[in-house]
Amino acid sequence: MSTAQHLDRALLVAAAVMILLAGAMVLFRVWRGPSMLDRAMALDVCAALMIAGIGVRAALTRDSYYFPSMLVLAFLGFTGSVGIARFIAVRDRAPDRPRSGEENR
Repeated sequence: MSTAQHLDRALLVAAAVMILLAGAMVLFRVWRGPSMLDRAMALDVCAALMIAGIGVRAALTRDSYYFPSMLVLAFLGFTGSVGIARFIAVRDRAPDRPRSGEENR
């Protein structure tokens, strides 16, 4: 192995370690999140970390087999985030106030 390959492998291992640490912190946020929005954001970050982890694995093995699964995970993460955001937006909507013309009836 050349020096460049050793450096490449060391950087990929460092990236994997950082992804694992970030995953532990995200799981803590999912567990302790004070609000539903914090937990939703943590789950979105969790999906991104899974994609990054698969990317690191693909780079370590120099295999492009995992790219379609990364795309599927990205799509699922996006649709999940949009769904949760819509749920929170509907839940937190202010109650409808009667119009001024309807108050006199």
